Amino acid sequence: MLWSTRQALVDSPHVALDRLGRLDARIAAHLDGCVVAGPQGFRLLLERLAEPDAGAVFAVVAVLLEARDRAALEQCLAAAEAVPETVSGAIAALGWVPRDVLTGVGRDLLVSPSPFRRRLGLAACRVHGVDPGAPLSAGLQDATPAVRAEALKTAGVVGRRDVLRGVVAALDDPDPDCRFQAARSAVLLGERGRALETLTGLAMSDGPHQPRAFTLAFQAMSLAQAQTVLRPLAADPAHLRPLIDAVGIVGDPNSVPWLIGHMAKKETARAAGEAFSLITGVDLAWHDLERKPPDKLEAGPTDDPEDDTVDMDPDEGLPWPATALVQDWWREHAGRFEPGVRHFAGAPVARGHAVDVLKAGTQRQRILASQYLCLLAPGTPIFNTSAPAWRQRTMLAQMG
Repeated sequence: MLWSTRQALVDSPHVALDRLGRLDARIAAHLDGCVVAGPQGFRLLLERLAEPDAGAVFAVVAVLLEARDRAALEQCLAAAEAVPETVSGAIAALGWVPRDVLTGVGRDLLVSPSPFRRRLGLAACRVHGVDPGAPLSAGLQDATPAVRAEALKTAGVVGRRDVLRGVVAALDDPDPDCRFQAARSAVLLGERGRALETLTGLAMSDGPHQPRAFTLAFQAMSLAQAQTVLRPLAADPAHLRPLIDAVGIVGDPNSVPWLIGHMAKKETARAAGEAFSLITGVDLAWHDLERKPPDKLEAGPTDDPEDDTVDMDPDEGLPWPATALVQDWWREHAGRFEPGVRHFAGAPVARGHAVDVLKAGTQRQRILASQYLCLLAPGTPIFNTSAPAWRQRTMLAQMG
């Protein structure tokens, strides 16, 4: 249950590293309890594999790795392989444990005859920021699409520019997941031509990869390119919400007055406030620039059995901006922001500022910061903002 909660928090617009760390401490305490329980704890965990879900697989794999029980781990992986929906839990567990716990395990996974295990081996390297070496090149040519997609994703995350040609070639892969991962990694590795066009196409069309493609594509575009892409959105009122989101990512201070105008409308207020914060770095709640929510606000699932709405409110947790107060703030501070220069969290995009955001920003801002570090210096391994909080703090301390 706690792991499922964590999955929602790692890309949240209102959660910082400290709060993620408190949840991680709770998860770690539960996992420690399972290890201390010994055989009885293992038996109870393994019983959950009768009908496994991703959360159960996370718990079982993490505990068995910590206990170094390879026989029981094989049993667990066999159960997970039979239920593909649980793979995220297995990968999360591989990323949760310290790297030294995977000694031997990771190597065996990378060279396994099982495509499922090869995928896990590549994913284990990715979440720990470790170059898999030759198995990565082999993975790019694997006969199984899921393994190819993981290899393509890993190439971008660990900064393997030497395989960029193979990654770009995968833009023609018949598998849609592979095409997305190829476009994403190629852009992170410095390709701004066809790969960015492909990523932009995915960003502007419905599909499972649209949200992640949307964010990175608008980060990688020049301001002139972004204006060209956004023009059709601006002409269609039905696309107002994605337009607001894109404006925040593009980061041109010229757009701030337009965003403030949309803060007065209930449907767009919080999204416009979040976009304003992405550009200016202003925390609306901290600076007392928020107002009370409107009365009778209905968003997301309700208790009404006749209501078919099941999607969560995308603005859950975001403050309601007080339009007049935000307008006053902008009049006073607008001179700090040079028009026509991309800004992110209060300053022009630069490596030092991105590192500062990684240390103090919210999870959504930190994801953007990690991607900016790669876009500014292609080949830079991407900072894992989903890693356990204590590991992230160690990595941040090493970055200075």
